[in-house]
Amino acid sequence: MVPADSDDIVKEYEVLLAELKQYNPEMLFKDRILAISKSDMLDEELTNEIKEMLPADLETIFISSIVGQNITELKDLLWKKLN
Repeated sequence: MVPADSDDIVKEYEVLLAELKQYNPEMLFKDRILAISKSDMLDEELTNEIKEMLPADLETIFISSIVGQNITELKDLLWKKLN
């Protein structure tokens, strides 16, 4: 999970991957979902810009706990990945 108000979302994602590698390199071979939090702050144009910066093969979902945006969809995605 990376916040939408991050200065560099791609860099933060790479930091997460590096931490994962340090903790347990085998985790890098598992399916991933990147949740962009605080997405209620984004308009459609900015959302599209962020999507273009991220790896095309990375499943990404934009969520907001404040307004409840895509929370159910995130739970469904996680459930699908785990089962």
